[in-house]
Amino acid sequence: MGSVEAANLNRVLVVDDESAMRHMLRLVLERAGFDCGEAVDGAAALEALQEQDWGAVLCDIRMPEMDGRTFLRRALERGSEVPIIMMSAFGTIDTAVECLKLGAFDYISKPFKPDEVVLTLRKAQERLRLRRENALLRQELARRPEEQEMVFRDPAMESVLELARRVAPTPSSVLIYGETGTGKELLARALHRHSLRRERPFVAVNCGAISPGLAESEFFGHVRGAFTGAEQNRAGLFEAAHGGTLFLDEIGELPLEMQPKLLRVLQEGELRPVGGTRARRIDVRIIGATARDLGREVEEGRFRRDLFYRLAVVEISMPPLRDRGADIALLARHFLQRIALRENRPTPELTEESLRSLQRYRWPGNVRELANFMEKAMIFCRSEHLSVEDLPAELRRRERRENEEFSLKEALARLEKEYLRKALRHCGGNRTQAARLLDISLRNLQYKLKEYELDL
Repeated sequence: MGSVEAANLNRVLVVDDESAMRHMLRLVLERAGFDCGEAVDGAAALEALQEQDWGAVLCDIRMPEMDGRTFLRRALERGSEVPIIMMSAFGTIDTAVECLKLGAFDYISKPFKPDEVVLTLRKAQERLRLRRENALLRQELARRPEEQEMVFRDPAMESVLELARRVAPTPSSVLIYGETGTGKELLARALHRHSLRRERPFVAVNCGAISPGLAESEFFGHVRGAFTGAEQNRAGLFEAAHGGTLFLDEIGELPLEMQPKLLRVLQEGELRPVGGTRARRIDVRIIGATARDLGREVEEGRFRRDLFYRLAVVEISMPPLRDRGADIALLARHFLQRIALRENRPTPELTEESLRSLQRYRWPGNVRELANFMEKAMIFCRSEHLSVEDLPAELRRRERRENEEFSLKEALARLEKEYLRKALRHCGGNRTQAARLLDISLRNLQYKLKEYELDL
């Protein structure tokens, strides 16, 4: 078979033992813009599939040597993805159904109209194009692991990933702690991708976004007529993730009344849809994530202790970005490269000053905030260097506020100003008494009132 990149979707192989039929189809197809090849029976067609890449096959059913049904079976057994359209002058509904069951793309009866053949080929062409585009996308993702893997250099993250590597192949439930934006879902996806369930679904849900009244239906599904508006059976999140991983983000937000129902499903490995009478077996690995201290939530009665123990078989804490000093510059460059690639423009270099600014910032929104700020910075950067002036104004404002918050000089000045104000109020504005109360001279008090622009 030819490579995906070399695929010629317009090339059609006509398989028929009658030369007149092959000639007629060639005229029709070439007039419609297709390139045409010919084979006299199934054996010759199999050789043609091996030698060249084809966009579709038109194959007669009744032929000597190897008939159309045998060709169809053998082509599919060899892994051919080319759509095969069967033809016959002796067709019945049963024949058509049999061919479709064997794996044919479609079936047309002779005699047929030229437009019918062309339309069927166009549909086959579109199907193959989509399949090959999907294959290319999967190859591209495989070549670009940075889109899937976590970007880090800091030892704090190395220890997290080492623990994740050890737990990924096991069936154990995992509870991931971390502030918003630290990459909890990214870690959950990495756990799934390196588990034995990697070929099965990964289903993510934000527990805080589910209405308490609909939570049971969302998780376990419902049967038709279970409640007003339930017009048909609907599978829930657990069934959607069957055989794979269910990621429960913000699990600390799960309504208290829903927690025992979730616990029962995890313990028994089966669920009953809302309104249903029969239990269904379910096989799902649970990964939970939360920004809350679930241990404290348990102590204060907002989270069930037994569910907590069921979920927290392995606990992993994601460090905030401010504790990953070695990763800030690395991540900033990573996001700049990704945005530049998307926008087809050169990747600017971070100046030393802008790097220092990024390093000093406390990143309350963590990695997600850094990605957002780098995208904003790219909007304003129009040179080969990204300077402090290109960074978002809110970063510079927050940085100034944070510097003030951690400045001992600023803190002492605020405290002194407040004491002056309180003393003057206590003394009814009498500066001599206030100076005596503060144990400073009147002249010193007047100097400080002028310095702090206090006029009480």
